Amino acid sequence: MAETEGAAVPERLLITRTTTGGGVSLVTLAGEVDLDGSAPLREVLLASVESAPGTVVDFGGVGFLDSSGINVLISAHRAAEDRGVWFRLAAPRDAVERVLRLVGVDTLIPCYPSVEQALTA
Repeated sequence: MAETEGAAVPERLLITRTTTGGGVSLVTLAGEVDLDGSAPLREVLLASVESAPGTVVDFGGVGFLDSSGINVLISAHRAAEDRGVWFRLAAPRDAVERVLRLVGVDTLIPCYPSVEQALTA
């Protein structure tokens, strides 16, 4: 059974963090990951990697990702590596996947076509 820890709601980004039965954090995003939402997203992702054996970020509801969001993902990935836990991205839409590929994030952070695949990899 998943529990919702809370949500941050900047103008254009909804961030929801739930915990799976295995203690893995699932961070679900909806909206645009840009400068307005990057600070709250950073807080949620860093809290996730500090408290869980693994974190999956669900990009299924994200239509836009800019460089501030990329920086947040890289910071969270590095924090996860430092703690010895895993950090994965899941279900990016075409536009977001294209950005992840262009800047090489897909080679740094494991990215899966679905949340299910990211959780069970």
